[in-house]
Amino acid sequence: MDLSLRLQRLQPSATLAMSQRSSELKAQGVDVINMSVGEPDFNTPDHIKQAAHQAIDQNYSRYSPVPGYPELKAAIADKLKIENNLDYAPSQILCSNGAKQSVCNTIMALIGQGDEVIIPAPYWVSYPQMVLLAEGTPVFVEATIEQDFKITPAQLEAAITPRTKALILCSPSNPTGSVYTRAELEGLKNVLVKYPDIIVIADEIYEHINYVGHHESIAQFADIRDRVVIINGVSKAYAMTGWRIGFIAAPDWIVKACNKLQGQYTSGPCSVSQKAAEAAYRGSQQCVEDMRQAFQRRRDLIVRLAKDIPGLEVNVPQGAFYLFPKCSAYFGKSDGNRTINTSTDFAMYLLEVGHVATVGGDAFGSPQCFRMSYATSDENIIEAMRRIKEAVARLK
Repeated sequence: MDLSLRLQRLQPSATLAMSQRSSELKAQGVDVINMSVGEPDFNTPDHIKQAAHQAIDQNYSRYSPVPGYPELKAAIADKLKIENNLDYAPSQILCSNGAKQSVCNTIMALIGQGDEVIIPAPYWVSYPQMVLLAEGTPVFVEATIEQDFKITPAQLEAAITPRTKALILCSPSNPTGSVYTRAELEGLKNVLVKYPDIIVIADEIYEHINYVGHHESIAQFADIRDRVVIINGVSKAYAMTGWRIGFIAAPDWIVKACNKLQGQYTSGPCSVSQKAAEAAYRGSQQCVEDMRQAFQRRRDLIVRLAKDIPGLEVNVPQGAFYLFPKCSAYFGKSDGNRTINTSTDFAMYLLEVGHVATVGGDAFGSPQCFRMSYATSDENIIEAMRRIKEAVARLK
């Protein structure tokens, strides 16, 4: 019995695989510090949980409209206007089971066999897999640590062909934490203006976890606004990963297409989670700022400690909660039992010898680096970096 060719083309998620391996070691009694998963370690704020309790009491237990409750879409539209100065009608918003589904909906609605999608590397592990699922062709554009993991307008233009259908742009970035400035986005926009058939999928799920001030969206530029799809949600900013609420804000024709698709395979997202998300957007944003400040403190801590480890090349991420050091100086080295040939080897070595779970950069399209999530306590960060420093000192 054969699985579908569609499924055979996909690779399992490296981040989830490493998290699973970490959990297995923990179950065996090994003290593992898990820095492999991109998930805030904070609890969902109380006022959001209270809204969920109220929704249950008010019997929000039935199917919602496929694109989400009108009240939530209105709250998102107000958020986009107030925080981003972007005008979207509620009809231009579709809510899904997390931003991950929002990305996949968009790709599945737009991309077909042979269509090319430009994906800057390093990239989130699921982008190319989603493109392959849609029978499209990922086209990778490498951005090195020397350029702060951000592509240039010249690189973008060189990657465009007559088959280019979309560009996926993630800022702040997973896995690097890099943030595009307004001027950098405008440079990319000036290239895209020349190619009116290219859609921009702007993944802004880490919008509120940035250390440079106001978030800049590529949707702010009027001359390409009608072909930008904003992806966002409540998972990262409000510590609501398990609630599974994301959204797209996009031109009507794309929203209608995604609504048609979603209506056939999941329908609307969880009713109670939607009411919680509405409270997140309508309520006080102090919780968002408090978590952002904690992440910035942790960023400063992990950067300082990582720079003290010989052989790691470290930049300073401007957003999200990831550090993406270059570790290729250890390739070819051995502790006498195993030899490090790839970043995946390096990550597995750190897990099995240092008992710190990270993810090799191979999965992110950057085989010389590895990813660490600092969405954990200061104490865990300090201990994890101590273990890593001790483990790599054995490599000769």
